[in-house]
Amino acid sequence: MSKKPYSGPSRKLVLAFDVGTTFSGVSYCVLDPGQVPDVRTVTRFPCQERSGGDSKIPTVVWYDRDDGFVCAGAEAVVDGKDLEAEEKEWSKAEWFKMHLRPIRQRPSGFTNDIASLPPNKSVVDVFADFLRYLFVCTKTYITETHASGETIWDSLIGNIDLVLTHPNGWEGSQQMQMRKAAVQAGIFSSTEEGSQRLLFATEGEASLHYCIQSGLSTEDMKKGEGTLIIDAGGGTVDLSAYKGTGDVFEEIAIPQCHFKGSIFVTARGRDHFKKLLAGTRFSDEIDSLIEAFDRGAKVGFRKEDETYAIRFTSARENEPDLGIRSGQIKVPGAIIATFFQPSVDCIVKAAKEQISSSKYKITSIFLVGGFAASDWLFKKLREAFDDTEITLSRPDSHVNKAVSDGAIYTYLDRSVHARILRWSYGTNTSQEFDESKPEHSDRRHLAHKHWRTGKFILSNRFVPIVHKGQTISTKSEYKLQTTKSFKPGEPRIVRVPIHQYRGRSRNPTWIDDEADKYVTAATIEVDASCMRPEADWSHRYKKMVTRYFFDVVLMFGQAELKAQLAWTEKGVKKRSDAKIIYEVELDKDER
Repeated sequence: MSKKPYSGPSRKLVLAFDVGTTFSGVSYCVLDPGQVPDVRTVTRFPCQERSGGDSKIPTVVWYDRDDGFVCAGAEAVVDGKDLEAEEKEWSKAEWFKMHLRPIRQRPSGFTNDIASLPPNKSVVDVFADFLRYLFVCTKTYITETHASGETIWDSLIGNIDLVLTHPNGWEGSQQMQMRKAAVQAGIFSSTEEGSQRLLFATEGEASLHYCIQSGLSTEDMKKGEGTLIIDAGGGTVDLSAYKGTGDVFEEIAIPQCHFKGSIFVTARGRDHFKKLLAGTRFSDEIDSLIEAFDRGAKVGFRKEDETYAIRFTSARENEPDLGIRSGQIKVPGAIIATFFQPSVDCIVKAAKEQISSSKYKITSIFLVGGFAASDWLFKKLREAFDDTEITLSRPDSHVNKAVSDGAIYTYLDRSVHARILRWSYGTNTSQEFDESKPEHSDRRHLAHKHWRTGKFILSNRFVPIVHKGQTISTKSEYKLQTTKSFKPGEPRIVRVPIHQYRGRSRNPTWIDDEADKYVTAATIEVDASCMRPEADWSHRYKKMVTRYFFDVVLMFGQAELKAQLAWTEKGVKKRSDAKIIYEVELDKDER
């Protein structure tokens, strides 16, 4: 991957927001025509302890009792903030990113582990407030850090692109909510032009670009052999496998996303200490204990046969029966290992699945993300692959900016040219009912008359467009031939549902066979009024009706689904953009 001069016509600012479950970061790049891009990281935020060093801030937001925004980031976790919040009856939003996740990927015990959102706030509301905070901090950093910073910022207003990163497992519904939050934050307008300035990148793909651009690629990787990226973050663990050389890469296994990040280690620790200290005078100090655990023993844990001391209360406190002495509780390493075990087991299993299912040999693994700082996780992964020829590496510095920097490189280079589909996609179509066919007679109760022809039809036949495991080029287009007749006076709007099949059948045919395995991934909406219709006779209405013939063009190979309307008029091929509608997934307790 080479750093090429920017070839655009005018100056542009590209921002990348990595909103993580526990910590978030920002990278940016001012693009000047003819100049080689210089990717930078925002390293100074309000109240940040180590300005210039740690490039991430806590993903936390406080709201007052009137639902107003109070503060976020490092400002939200300064000493005394919790006490002030309690006195003023504020509400805290943390780990809120997890409320965006696809419902079907929800892990067991998820609701118990994740804090509820503040009253009267949706996840989009909180996400918007946090994006706005990051945007303001970025503006302040650029204007204060660069020479003539104010002038530079003023010259870039109206020409800013934003890349938002998200876990591998997130899809159109999550992207739609993130897009809505960016508009609500005031970063973009809701117009088509504003929409085009917001792009998405998976955390796995961003991490790949970071590893390559930062010179972390191995000799095997340079020779075109497979590489597995494990992005272990606070909430999710994303696994993505690639092969390629230079600036051309492709996915070689179906990417995975698991809710086994570091917050679940914390959650298991909390459960343990709550049970241990229940009914004692320390039961109200669990929060302090967990905060101390996160800062110390969780990161420093290395050996099961050692004991770890966690200071969480007054030095005058002693309780030998609970292992508490001088305000410190002693915890055997074997106990701490159980906090990690489910996450470690999941990551090792997923990595082996990626390697065994890959279309090409994988010879190297990169461990990145905040959870990668855990020596215990790294040790257990190394043990799992000790008897193989696979090399395991993790960046020894600036691991916390891998995703945000990588998102900028993804924007600039777009090195992944082919992806592997996680699911099959298709649509439902109608067939004329034929009693002689067993599969039709079994569905006699579903047959109904077509409004135009008057003939009985079945409308629940699944027609695949692309299949699970299929390698899709980023430029590949798939055309869905469509015919639509409109009733007299009916608006010329066509809605085509795109279904996602999540079952195991290699040849899914009828939706009612496995109704619970089909999900409406999106609905493509097109305005047919721009096309020239044909006249057709309606048996029901005994008159001519309008009929349209066109293609819905779908592009599955990018981070975000794209759709267009294509038709031919007087021998001339025409196209227009189609609208993609997603349904928002909500839990019962979020409705």
